[in-house]
Amino acid sequence: MYESYYGFKERPFQLSPDPKFFFASSHHQRALSYLQYGLDQGEGFIVVTGPIGTGKTTIARNLLSNLGDSSIVAAQLVTTKLSPHELLELVVSEFNISVTGASKADLLQGIEQFLIQLHQQGKRALLIVDEAQNLPSETVEELRMLSNFQLDNKPLIQSFLLGQEELKAIIQAPNMEQFRQRIIASAHLKPLSKADVQKYINHRLQQAGCNRESLFSEAGFDLIHEKTLGVPRKINIFVDRLLLFGFLEELDSIDSAAINEVAQEMEVELTGSLNVAELASNEPSQVVVNSTEKVESIKEILREVEEILDTNIKQKIKMARYVDKMLKHKSRIYTNTSSTSEDN
Repeated sequence: MYESYYGFKERPFQLSPDPKFFFASSHHQRALSYLQYGLDQGEGFIVVTGPIGTGKTTIARNLLSNLGDSSIVAAQLVTTKLSPHELLELVVSEFNISVTGASKADLLQGIEQFLIQLHQQGKRALLIVDEAQNLPSETVEELRMLSNFQLDNKPLIQSFLLGQEELKAIIQAPNMEQFRQRIIASAHLKPLSKADVQKYINHRLQQAGCNRESLFSEAGFDLIHEKTLGVPRKINIFVDRLLLFGFLEELDSIDSAAINEVAQEMEVELTGSLNVAELASNEPSQVVVNSTEKVESIKEILREVEEILDTNIKQKIKMARYVDKMLKHKSRIYTNTSSTSEDN
């Protein structure tokens, strides 16, 4: 892979959230500060929302990895299309709570006993609910009911909700007034600015062991921002492919021409569609073959399909070259190792 070529200890742009690569833009730092504030308060709900790929899960992972507080027992839920009863079952499972039965009363009793035991040990529970926009409103209400568990006028469990923008609509519904009154802070993540994109990329490169800030030019960073709209997940996908391209082409630095070429190859991946309205429908349409307008429309579709196929062929050729290069590289290593063994 490109790691050794560019001197990395590991891949700097993996998709899996890794607290080590956490980059604190102003919006991300504010959200993290709200989460920490919520922990210090020990009560109420903290809500963090943002578009897909803006780093909500990474913030949660970063928070958990830096808790440094043995008095907080945390659990994170990531499967959230749950009924109220299923939510309670998952809470019981994630906290490893023993229950005597499967009814709602049994689950609630088991959770309450567990929370009281934590309180007696000088501890408290923290529940982080990821992808919370998938929760039905009645399940969000069940979370509020869990927050009613108190002892000595202190809440026994605290919840953080992380979700896409749809979560705001759920919380703002008229029947969610009681839940809204329990929210002590909220933050909304935004895509990265041009300046933050440059800092984000350089931060990840440095964390992976590379100090070559000249790998991308100033214009290159601006172009990456333009292609990815500043969304961290898209940046990771795009820059990872750029580095692979640079390795295959044996580039010491990645310029605007390389960025545009890779962006063209990845157009379908970055936009999520073929951008051909005529291909969007699965329903058969009637074609009038003697219509000049229709004929030209069909020709345009075929041209775009041809371009897509051509791009895919080019990608396969590049991957074949990559495999060939890796085989040659391994062959050289094997030859050098054999020669060294014979010399000894």
